[in-house]
Amino acid sequence: MLLALLIPLWVAWREEEVWQKMLAFASVATKTSMMILVVSVLRDDWMIGVVGVIILSVGNAALMLLAHLVKRINDVVTAQTLRL
Repeated sequence: MLLALLIPLWVAWREEEVWQKMLAFASVATKTSMMILVVSVLRDDWMIGVVGVIILSVGNAALMLLAHLVKRINDVVTAQTLRL
């Protein structure tokens, strides 16, 4: 799982586009929260599991919304630049 966690970081390091970097970081957040959930099941600790679920549901949604907003802003700026 740790090797699978490093793959998106390598992709983010190579990419120039912000959208791709944010998707890679969202993938890292998903994998991390899944590891938290596995640890919570192994330790039989539901409080850690709740934290993993919150990270999984809220964290990725906020990151993907931010990535979409950045992409739309870049599209608008590019369109305005082309008009000039």
